[in-house]
Amino acid sequence: MIELGNYNTLKVLRSTSIGLFLGDDEGTEILLPNKYVPEDFEIDQDMKVFCYLDNAERPISTTLKPKLIRNGFAYLEVVEVGAYGAFLDWGLEKHLLVPFREQSERMEDGNKYIVHCYMDEESMRLTGSSRVDKFLSNESLDYNQNDLVNLLVYRKTPLGWEVIVDNMHKGLIFDSDIFKPVSVGDELKGYVKNVRDDKKIDISLQPIGAKMLEPTAKMILDKLEENNGFLPLHDKSSPEDIKKTLHLSKKAFKKGVGILYRQRKINIQDDGIHLI
Repeated sequence: MIELGNYNTLKVLRSTSIGLFLGDDEGTEILLPNKYVPEDFEIDQDMKVFCYLDNAERPISTTLKPKLIRNGFAYLEVVEVGAYGAFLDWGLEKHLLVPFREQSERMEDGNKYIVHCYMDEESMRLTGSSRVDKFLSNESLDYNQNDLVNLLVYRKTPLGWEVIVDNMHKGLIFDSDIFKPVSVGDELKGYVKNVRDDKKIDISLQPIGAKMLEPTAKMILDKLEENNGFLPLHDKSSPEDIKKTLHLSKKAFKKGVGILYRQRKINIQDDGIHLI
């Protein structure tokens, strides 16, 4: 079955004057227009394409890579506001429509928003929505502390930054756990810090506890190598200076320096740390 709004691996059936016809195992065919046909292809070969509806609402395939796929989230720019809603650039010729009813705030031309792409069951069209919360659920969570997760930053709150976790759940990075600049639309790797009884997920941008030590030491070592083997940081450095230079807390910095010192990779002097 060909899934609109997603990548499909299809078989090349035949070449025509308007492009290639591709098909799935169920006998469904879709056109790959000439402008997307690769120079080298063979009949019966498999080809990975993105499938959606063109401006005439016909199923079409493309080798272009969209910024957003069905059931996913992305940070997209509004290119036009029309009578029915806002049109966003998602990397394809036909822009993604976000109807006014699906806008959490009235979208403006030139601004960027976190949006979700879904199949509207009434119109059977791929549609965008900036009402992000209704597409996220924390009802079924299967995470342990320090599990690595994919994050998309989507909203600032008084406590920190809300993030979309693994394209499905809502999480929060507390301000106290942030040691580098963060903005809406940032795609990050993070770690599960805690799953609460109320099903809220606390996220850290650094590994937790003992697992934090080795990556932190490597981060300091990499920074030393970038700076000709010297960093003007030590035990008496302020947390602000450490955060500005390394995006680490002072506690994490001291643990990482301790590991490097015991491994005899650095010397600690009055002016800072030196790479051996």
